Amino acid sequence: MQKTVILSLVLGFSLVGLVPVFAQTEISDKVVVLTTQSGEMVIELFPGDAPKTVENFLKLTSQKFYDRTVFHRVIKDFMIQGGDPKTKPGGYQHVTEWGTGDAGYTIPGEFNTIKHKRGIVSMARGSSPDSASSQFFVVHKDTPSLDQEYAVFGRLATKASFTTLDKIANLTTTGKEGNDIPLDWGKGEVLKAEIKNRSEIKDLLDQGEPDRVNETITNQPTVPYTNEKLGFSFVPPAGWFTQEPQKQNEITPDVVAVGNKIGGFTPAISVSVKPANGTSVEDYTSKIKQSLQPAINSGILTIQDENKITINGNEAFMRQALGKFNTTSGQLKIKFKEVVIKSNDKFFIITYTNSDNNFDAVLPKFQALLDSFSTNIKSNIDVKSVDTSIKSPESNAKSKKQCAIATAAYGSELAPEVQLLREVRDNVLYETKSGTAFMSGFNEFYYSFSPTIADWERQNPLFKQVVKTTITPMLSTMSILNYVDIHSEQQMLGYGIGLILLNVGMYFVVPTLVIIKIKNRFSS
Repeated sequence: MQKTVILSLVLGFSLVGLVPVFAQTEISDKVVVLTTQSGEMVIELFPGDAPKTVENFLKLTSQKFYDRTVFHRVIKDFMIQGGDPKTKPGGYQHVTEWGTGDAGYTIPGEFNTIKHKRGIVSMARGSSPDSASSQFFVVHKDTPSLDQEYAVFGRLATKASFTTLDKIANLTTTGKEGNDIPLDWGKGEVLKAEIKNRSEIKDLLDQGEPDRVNETITNQPTVPYTNEKLGFSFVPPAGWFTQEPQKQNEITPDVVAVGNKIGGFTPAISVSVKPANGTSVEDYTSKIKQSLQPAINSGILTIQDENKITINGNEAFMRQALGKFNTTSGQLKIKFKEVVIKSNDKFFIITYTNSDNNFDAVLPKFQALLDSFSTNIKSNIDVKSVDTSIKSPESNAKSKKQCAIATAAYGSELAPEVQLLREVRDNVLYETKSGTAFMSGFNEFYYSFSPTIADWERQNPLFKQVVKTTITPMLSTMSILNYVDIHSEQQMLGYGIGLILLNVGMYFVVPTLVIIKIKNRFSS
C-alpha cells in the first residue's frame, strides 16, 4: 500500500519558508469509514492535493462530528451530500434548515485538477470559493462541470462502498422544488464515522492515480494572468491551474500556478510580493540565505547555484537548491529555483518547485513564465484579477463564472436548477459560434449587476423567494435545449429566438393582456 505524504511545499512556498513548512508535512496513512444503514463507505484521502481539507475532515471525524448526520441531499446520477450537523437527532423537526449547518468556521478552497468522477468525494460550499466547512458530497455519476470548482479530497476505496453509494443515491425524494431530502432518510444516516489505517481495510481497490484535467491543451494559447492590485502579470504554462490562496501567514504566496501531478509530485510556481523599502536585491537575498543556514548546516538543503541576473531590464537574483527530506516512505528529494526581482520598490519572489527527478523536464515552462513576467502594471487598484483558466481565444467567454443570481436563489451551486443553467451554457450555447458570441456579450452585461442582486437575496429572504419564483419558469423553458439536437448556427439561432419569444410572452405579453382585459372590464 502506498504511503501518502502531504507536501505543502508544492503550493509554491519560497525558500525562506522551506524549513518550517517541511517540519509539518507528514500525515498518517489513514482512511475514513462511514457506517450507514445502507452499508459502509470507505474514503481514501488525497492530502497531497488538499492538505487543509483532509486535515479538517480528519479532525471533524475524530470529534465524532459526523456521527448521526444524514445524507440530506440525494440526486440520482449526480451526487449525495451530507455533513450537516443540523440533521442530527433533535433536528428532525427542522427539516427546512437542513443543508444550512456547518462547523462554525470555513476553510480555504483547495481546488485541484482531480476530475469529479464517480466515487469522488469533494467539499460542498456556497458562492464563495473559501466557504466550505463540514458538508461534503460523493459523486454518483461523472460530472465534469464540477471540475476545478470544488475541492476534491478523497474517493471511495472499496467495491462495497460503491454499492452503498448506489443504494443511497437511489432513495426516493419528494421531488419538490429545492427538496432533495430522501423520504426514508434513515437509510442515508451515518451511524458512525471513524478513522482507520489503510492496513485495516482488507478489500481496498487498486485504483491508481485519480483522473485529472488534461495538462496540455494543443494549439491553444494560454490566457495571461494579471494582478493589478500587486502590480504584475505573467503567462502561466498551458494547462496549469492558477489561483490566489487565502493568506494564512507571511510565507503564503500571493499567487500559485499548479501543474498536473507527475510521479506522485505536483510541480508548482509561486509568486510572492514584498515591499523593498529601499533594500537592495543583494541584501534581501543575503538575509534569505542566513535564514536557511541551519538547514544548510544540517544537510537538509544544498545550494547548487546562485548569481545576480537581469530580467526584463530589472535587477534580479537567482538561487537554486536541493532539499532532502525524510518521510515515512523514505527520503524525498525536492529541487527549487527561486528568482527575486526588484521593481517599483517591491520584491517579486518567483519560485519553481518540483521533484528532483522531474525538475529539468518542466524547467523550460518556468523559464517561459519568467520571460513573460512583467511589472509594468498599474498597482494598488483593488480589483479582482482576470480569470486564469486556460482557454482558446474563441472560448474566452467559456470561463467558469458563477450563476450568481440563481446560486443565491437556490442556496448552492450544486442545486439542480443551477446545474441546469451550467449544462445549457456549457453543452449547448458554447457549442456554436453564435451561442458563444451571445454568451460573451451577455456575461459583460450580466456580471455588471448580478453580484449586487445576489447580495440582496442573501440579505432579504423575501426578495430571494421572489427571485426564485420569477426565474423558475424561465429555467423550465431553457431545459428544452437539453432535449434537442443542435448541429448548426441556424438551428441555434432558431431555438434561441424561439425561447426568447416564449419568455417575452410569459413575462410581458401575457401579463399585459391580462391587465388590459381587467382594465376593459372595469371601464365598461
